[in-house]
Amino acid sequence: MRYQDFEKTMSPYRMNRYLTACNGNTKTAMTLYRLNLRLSQEMFTVISCFEVALRNAIDKHYLTSFGSDWLKNAAAPGGVFDRRDCRYTQAAINEVINSLGAHYSHGKTVAGLGFGVWRYLFANHQFNAAGRTLLRIFPAKPRSTATVQYNQSYVFNQLFQLNEIRNRIAHHEPICFQPGQPVKDTTYARQHYVLILQLFQWMTIDEAALLYGLDHINRVCADIDAL
Repeated sequence: MRYQDFEKTMSPYRMNRYLTACNGNTKTAMTLYRLNLRLSQEMFTVISCFEVALRNAIDKHYLTSFGSDWLKNAAAPGGVFDRRDCRYTQAAINEVINSLGAHYSHGKTVAGLGFGVWRYLFANHQFNAAGRTLLRIFPAKPRSTATVQYNQSYVFNQLFQLNEIRNRIAHHEPICFQPGQPVKDTTYARQHYVLILQLFQWMTIDEAALLYGLDHINRVCADIDAL
């Protein structure tokens, strides 16, 4: 496809970053755009695997603590999330339950909750309301030190970073540039990739085996770096 047609479809505004990063070379700019799509696909796949693993680990933990309908009970009047400082979590759970109606099941509720809801279970209020035990899903998490506290706030902030890149990809924003700059750089993507692998390891999940045949992030990043 000619660059003029490519730009017309994708918009000059969107392509300007790619063109600037490629020093005005239109062919390279189109290649970079396509490589960014590949990188986004690869990253979203890995994030999706992590998201499912995380929510399943949280669910398994709280099933033991609160029973087979723990989400429904936690969001019900008198439940652990029935408090002013947990109203976001309570509302999100009840919204999914209400949308399911007669088709409600605990499993469908788990599947219907977004990444942000699971992340917020590590926020101080939700973490405290549910008994301050959720860090047990990370049995290989490092011990806190004088300089770094590996507590629920640390995990919450790590998950915030993953939620942020997940949303960038979902809204078709590029991840192949320096943040806020039209400069080709895979550091942002690589850092988040390493973070995901780290969290898998903290959960004692063999990430290499889980992602076998799915994970080509380093290869695509290398292609972008070499462009």
